[in-house]
Amino acid sequence: MSKRLTRLAGLSVVAFAAWFAGSALAQNKAISIATGGTGGVYYPIGGGLANLLSKTIPGIQATAEVTGGSVDNLKLINSGGAELAFSMADAALDAANGEDKFKGTKVPVRTLMVLYPNQMHVVTIEGTGIEKMTDLKGKRVSTGSGGSATEVMAFRVIEAAGLDKDKDMKRERLGVAESVNALKDRKIDAFFWVGGLPTAAVTDLGATPGVKIKLIDHADLADAMNKKYGNLYAASTIKSGVYPGQDKDNKNTVVWNILVSNASLSDEMAYKIVQIIVDHKADLVAVHQESKSFSVENQIKTNSPIPWHPGAVKYFTEKGVKM
Repeated sequence: MSKRLTRLAGLSVVAFAAWFAGSALAQNKAISIATGGTGGVYYPIGGGLANLLSKTIPGIQATAEVTGGSVDNLKLINSGGAELAFSMADAALDAANGEDKFKGTKVPVRTLMVLYPNQMHVVTIEGTGIEKMTDLKGKRVSTGSGGSATEVMAFRVIEAAGLDKDKDMKRERLGVAESVNALKDRKIDAFFWVGGLPTAAVTDLGATPGVKIKLIDHADLADAMNKKYGNLYAASTIKSGVYPGQDKDNKNTVVWNILVSNASLSDEMAYKIVQIIVDHKADLVAVHQESKSFSVENQIKTNSPIPWHPGAVKYFTEKGVKM
């Protein structure tokens, strides 16, 4: 009998079970999914996706990681710190081209799937004196955390509104949950947040006793943003009642979210991941309703501004999508 078998033979049932579990875990390939803050939509959907991949792909142990958002996620894709990531299309295009926050570094990022539209929220409450975008002048405003695509898009909305992000407001860099708390405490007057509907943290703000939520219209700025940055943005509407206390439609702007990987991800794995998302969409919808947009059809209606992964192209081509 080998020394290894002799050792195992001497283990108790409990000890053997612990050894076996540890041994099996050691053989699993870890996959990190870069998401966003806990108050947003990327994180819960990422958690659902991690659970799904871990259950359906043998030898895979996937984990959703809390991050600052799209910009941080794309940097993790570049460094190998994450295998999969959620990103807004505009931030991914900057990363692929080595522009803006990625100046000098072109990230080999590839699209696996177009996901759902991210809604730009410009949020305030009654009593701040903010009724329209130009009223942000002289106010305390959070434009999103430093590693987020919220900040990227917020700067573009502010610019299109004819405001200077550095001179016309006192700017904070807070995630959505932190922004909500700061607004409740009157430490800021408004905040920007780009995310799915509903975003848990914004729901929490609307449900706060004594607080009347207000969403500021800015859909008219989409054309100016597209003229400078490419056809990435569109006018949209957050319907009244999406958030507690929201008593009228909010005319806003949107950009699509995409699931991305590094170009080095194998074609086989990319194909499998996309196949699982489509086949098990109901499991993700149960986590968050924005997953309803995870459809083959949306790969036709919308597109990604960055190159597609060959594995994803193979899958969607088989489903009849002209990539």
